[in-house]
Order: sequence, then structure tokens, then C-alpha cells
Amino acid sequence: MAEQARYEELIRQFSAFGAVKREIGRMMPSECPSGSAAVLTLLGRYGDMRMSKLSELLAVDMSVTSRHVAHVAERGWIERSPDPADRRSRILRLTPAGRTLLDQLSRRTCHMLAERMSDWSDDEVAQLTALMARLRASFDDTRAHGPEPRPPVPPVLEALDALEQTTRTPAITQ
Repeated sequence: MAEQARYEELIRQFSAFGAVKREIGRMMPSECPSGSAAVLTLLGRYGDMRMSKLSELLAVDMSVTSRHVAHVAERGWIERSPDPADRRSRILRLTPAGRTLLDQLSRRTCHMLAERMSDWSDDEVAQLTALMARLRASFDDTRAHGPEPRPPVPPVLEALDALEQTTRTPAITQ
């Protein structure tokens, strides 16, 4: 029974963590919702890629990825160009405006987290980051049809997305 109580407390903490995610969401520009920020973050981290790879990394359906990509492309934050290896596919890449926005988002988010966690030691922040990455990997490993496990220690925006995905089933999309 003690084990069940431990997991029930973990579930309560996941639910309560929504407040952290909402606060970070409130500081984001209204024209850049979390799905758009995730697209920019992944392109910034991994570089140019096909939409199918982006969909894998986001762990969402291709139609959801397509909506996020359309949103950021309409704002000039990414460009879509034909893939030289397969003209039917598109390669996504950050534009200078997208890189600038991504840098601004990262600075804002890091500043807010540093402010809120000012009484945390560097070791505690590193431990939380490692545990969140491990939790995310555990969920990735259990998805039979999903992409390969993601690299550990995600950037700030990916860490927030990781938390969101641990509190919902993989079939539910944004």
C-alpha cells in the first residue's frame, strides 16, 4: 500500500506542476503558443529537418505538427524548402527572425526559472533536470509505436513539454 501512496503523491505533483507550466506560458508572446515554441526549440537544437522527423521529436500526429509548422511559417520564423533528395518532402529551417525569437524565449524562460529557483543549489537544479529527463525516457521507452528515446537533458522548453507529456496519454494531442 505504501507504494501506491507514493505514486498517488507523484500524480498529485504532476497535476500541481501545471501551475508552473501555465506561468511559463503566460510569459510567452501571445503569437507564440507552446506548440510553436516547441517547433522553434527543436529546429534550434537539431537543425534543419523534414516534417516527419519533427513530428517524431514532438511525439504528436503529423496533422498537429503541420498546424504548428504552418503557424510559425506564416510568421516568418521558419522556412520550408524542397528536399533535394525527395522533392515531395520539405526541409524546415529557422529563419534569422526565428532564431532571434528562440533566443528571446530562452532568455525569458531561463531568467524566470532562475528567479523562481534562486534558493535552489546548482546541484538541486541539475538533479531535477536529470530526473525529469529520466522520467521522460521511461515514458518514451514504453511507447511501442513511438520514435527512439530522445536525448537526455532537454532544453528548458523541451523539459516543460516533457512534463506535459507525462501527464497525458500519447494519443492525446494539443
